[in-house]
Order: sequence, then structure tokens, then C-alpha cells
Amino acid sequence: MKIALCFIISYNHQLNQEDVWRKWIDQNKDLFNIYFHYKNYASITSPWIKKHAMRPNLVAKTSYYYVVPAYMSILNNAFQNIENKWFCLLTESCVPIVSPERFRRIFFENYKASILKWDHAYWNIDLHHRANLKMIKKDFHLCNDPWFILSRDHVNKSLYFLVKENRLYKTICEGGLANESVFAIILKSFNEINDTTKVINEVSTLTDWEHMSSPTSPYTFTSGSQEEVEKIEQLMKKHTYGLFLRKVSSDFPKEVLHNIIYKTDVNYYTNEYDHVQMNKKIIKKLNNWFVYFCANFGIYVIMYLYVFFNISTFVHILDNLQM
Repeated sequence: MKIALCFIISYNHQLNQEDVWRKWIDQNKDLFNIYFHYKNYASITSPWIKKHAMRPNLVAKTSYYYVVPAYMSILNNAFQNIENKWFCLLTESCVPIVSPERFRRIFFENYKASILKWDHAYWNIDLHHRANLKMIKKDFHLCNDPWFILSRDHVNKSLYFLVKENRLYKTICEGGLANESVFAIILKSFNEINDTTKVINEVSTLTDWEHMSSPTSPYTFTSGSQEEVEKIEQLMKKHTYGLFLRKVSSDFPKEVLHNIIYKTDVNYYTNEYDHVQMNKKIIKKLNNWFVYFCANFGIYVIMYLYVFFNISTFVHILDNLQM
């Protein structure tokens, strides 16, 4: 089984923290396939990014407001590899924020589910034309985080929706910022949005929206100060499935990132997920011991009871005869 890391990059066509990514990926080389969707191949300077860049004929025209074609293009490209089971949508400002060991563990425990934070649309659909929600059924007035993880089954359904419901798909995309609604709508159309075995309604990419860098952009982590580190740790403790972090500047000190990432697997962060998994392991061990006991000692217990009750019956008969 593999994980597709799907980067949608633009601007300077670089990863803000390429060295951090490459070191992190190397710890789980057997897990990852890497894909880059870009605007202009000639603008890419990193040999590593060029190595994993999509072919130019597969790149979709995209912009800030109309980015869904890029999502569908890179998902379709990654889907061709049947080994890919998880598809992580990422930007140039994203970084991994948990240790390779923790990421691997969470993947193998949840690879059949998507991790997608979704809700009902929070904006006034009569005033804002985002995703053209006013033009579609009320049941589809939904929103989702723009960066998330999809299971293979949900990528398949997304690509199928693109063809089968093409008119609805185009209506949604023409409204702008459709990437923050269309995937929740797709899963709703297949009646899977509320299935907790298939959709984990949690954040997968941590973002600080409380201290925004601009009216439309979340906070950019830049200095690596103690205050920023505390913000990141608070986000990690709050969000059980937070595996990535954005937006992280290229100026953010790499050693600070490494300190955060590589201490997450020594029980530094004790959150609900860890407690739940620990309880599951304990229960599983107890069950295994119970089965072992029954299989190996149960027969002796049965024999003891059989002998005991037969002796008791024999003694009772003797007592009656003596009377």
C-alpha cells in the first residue's frame, strides 16, 4: 500500500521546506509516491520537484478562485497507480508535523477512510456566490477544508462524479472557491458523508485561522519563536488527526520544525487518539489472553467440574444407603 503526496504549487514553484519534506519522506520510503501539479514547468528550479512533476499535457489551467481542475488532474494522475490508497492534498507552504512513525501508524489504521473536515456552509449563499450553492439543492449547501486526505474509494467516486454529474460539477466550480465545497458535496451525493467508517470529520492539515495574515489568508508561521511553537503544539493537541501544517514560511527555522516533528512519537503529545488506540490495544491483549486461557485450560476446568459433580453424586448416594 502506498500514499500519494499530491502537491499543488504555484507562485515561485518551490516547496517552502523541501529539505524537511525530503528527510521526512526518506524515513518511510516504501510508503510514498509523490506528485506535483504546477503552472509553469520552466519556473521549477528544484531537480527533486522536476523529478516528480506531472507531464505538462496533464496539467490543468487553474487560479486562486478556480483550483478544482488542478485537484482533479493530480488525483486522476495519482489514481492510475493502483498501490495508492491515501491521497494527501498539499500546497507549497505545507509541512509534515508528526513523526514518520506516527504517520505510518495512523495510515495503516485508517487507510480505508478519508480525513475531511466538513460542515454546513457558514456563509450567506444569497450574498456570496462561493461554489454557486444558491443554484443547487439545500442538502448540498456544504463546505469542507481545502486541504485534506481522500481514500482511494473516494478519489474514484470524485472522478466518477466529474463525468456522471458534469453539469452539477461545472455549476459548483463556476461559483469560485469550489474546492472548499465540492468534495463534501461529492461524498454527500454518494450518501457517505455521515458514515464515520468512511469519512473522519477531522482536520488533517493544521491551520491557524485565529491569527490571520490577511482577510483571506491564515497565519503564516515564520520566526519559529516560542509563541509560534506553542501555537503549533496547541493545534496538535486539539486536532487528533492533524498530520500536516500550513502555512509555513521558507524562513521558519528547520531545526525548530525537526524538534516538533521528531518528538511526537515519544508520548510528548497525549491526545484522545493515543488514548483510544492504547485502550484498543489493551482490550485486544485481554481478549487474546482470554481465548488462550479457554483453549489451554478450559478443558481442565470442564474435567474438574465433571469429576467434582460425579463424586458429589456418588457421596450423596452412599449417604442415602447408610440411612
